[in-house]
Amino acid sequence: MPMVKKSITVTDQQESWIQAQIATGNYGTDSELIREALREKQLRMDEIDYIRAKLIASEKSAEQNGFVDKDRDEILAGFKTRIRADGEL
Repeated sequence: MPMVKKSITVTDQQESWIQAQIATGNYGTDSELIREALREKQLRMDEIDYIRAKLIASEKSAEQNGFVDKDRDEILAGFKTRIRADGEL
């Protein structure tokens, strides 16, 4: 994959952390570490987008299948009203 050269600025604290990670031997250069961090961020954003899409689909499905946007007290009051109307309360 072609590479694009970038110049970035980090804080002193971030630089210390980067150097500590390189010192562990898991990364040979700053670039390797930063590319890995970017890949992880991309994966995390993909996961968030997937979860968000599933939540939206679930919400639409719930609306289409008769689920309502009421809290517990509103639902309970509705049940009591129906039971009273049926003469059971």
